[in-house]
Amino acid sequence: MTHSFASLRLAAALVIATALPLGAAECGGSFSGFVEAMQKEAVARGHDGASVARFFAGVRQDGAVLKADRAQGVFRKDFIEFSRAVISAGRISNGAKQARAKAATFRAIEDRYGIAPGVLLAFWALETDYGAVQGNFRTRDALVTLAHDCRRPDLFRPQVFAALELYGRGDFDPSGTTGAWAGEIGQVQMLPEDILRNGVDGDGDGHVNLKGSAADALMSGAKMLAGMGWRKDEPWLQEITLPADLDWSKTGLEQSYAISDWQAMGVRARQGKLAGGLKGSVLLPMGRKGPAFMAYPNFSVYFNWNKSFVYVTTAAYFATRLEGAPPYDPGRPEPGLSPNEMVALQKKLAQHGHDVGAIDGILGERTRAAVQAEQERLGLPADAWPTRALLDRL
Repeated sequence: MTHSFASLRLAAALVIATALPLGAAECGGSFSGFVEAMQKEAVARGHDGASVARFFAGVRQDGAVLKADRAQGVFRKDFIEFSRAVISAGRISNGAKQARAKAATFRAIEDRYGIAPGVLLAFWALETDYGAVQGNFRTRDALVTLAHDCRRPDLFRPQVFAALELYGRGDFDPSGTTGAWAGEIGQVQMLPEDILRNGVDGDGDGHVNLKGSAADALMSGAKMLAGMGWRKDEPWLQEITLPADLDWSKTGLEQSYAISDWQAMGVRARQGKLAGGLKGSVLLPMGRKGPAFMAYPNFSVYFNWNKSFVYVTTAAYFATRLEGAPPYDPGRPEPGLSPNEMVALQKKLAQHGHDVGAIDGILGERTRAAVQAEQERLGLPADAWPTRALLDRL
C-alpha cells in the first residue's frame, strides 16, 4: 500500500504553476525529445554534461506509473473502515519493538524537535511497514515519466533536477534507486526536493540514506515535520466524549476554540485530561454518532504531509495508539454514501455554490465543510457527515 499513501501527498498537493524558464523541456510530445530537452536544461542549470548524460542514460517511460497515478480508490473508504484495515495488532506490536530498538534515535528527535516517537512510528508503519515495503518503481524513470505527462508537470519537473543533485552528491543511483510510483524514496517516503532540504545523516556515516538507514529516515522525517510547523512537545489528537446537546455547527477543523470553552460545553477527554492552555477543534470523522477527537494545532501539520483526510486522521490516531491510547469507541455512525452517491452529492453541493474541489467521490475536507454548511442551512445536525437524508434534501 506504500504507493497509495505516499503518492496522495503529491496528488493533492497545492501547486502554483509558474512560467517555464527559457529553453525548458515542455510536457507531452515525444518522450525521447522531452528527455533530450531535460538534459539540455540540466546543463544550462550548471550541471556537468557528462554527469547529466550518465544520470539520464537508459531512462524510460513507465506506463505502470501513469496507471497508478490515475487509480487511488483506497481513499474512498471511511475512517473506521480505513483505520481498521491499516492499524493491526501486528503493526502496533512491531511499533513497540521498533521504539525500543531505535530508542536513541527517538530520544534525539524529541530533544531536537519535540516530536513524540509515536508520530514518526505511525508514518514509518503506514508508508513502508517500518521499512519493509518501500516500493519497487525506479525513481528516476517515475519522476521523468510524470514530468513528461501533462497532468502535473510543474510538480514533478523540479523533482527530476533534485534527484540529479542527489546523484551528484553520491546519494542517488539513477538505475538502482527505487521507491513509490510518484518518486518518493525511503522508509518514510520523501521526495528528492524534501531530501535536499531536510535530509539528516542520523547514523553519522556521511551520507543521507533514507532507504537503508532507519536513523536517517526518522531524523529526516522529523526535520521535515518541524519545518512544516510542528509545535514542540504539544499533543496532536485525543479521543473525547461529547454531550448529546452539543452545538454541532461548532465542530469541524474550520472551527477552533479554547479547550476551556470546549470543557464549558461539556466536552471531556475519554482518557486522562484535555490539554489546557491550547485551542482545539472537535473532529467527527463519521459524524456525531461515530468516533470523536480533539484536534490540537499540531494536527494541521499532518495535512502538509498528506492531503487525504482519512489518511491524516488515521495516521494521527495511530500515533496516539503507539503512545499508549486505547482503541477508539466506534459508536454507531449513520450509514454513509456509496461512491456514486458521493459523486452525486458533490455535484449538488457544487450547484449550490460550494467549492468541493474535484468531483471524485472522496469525502475530503472541502466537501465536509460544504456538507456542514448545507446541513446547517437545512436545519439538520451540522456534523459534516453526509447521509442519504442530506442527499435527498438537496
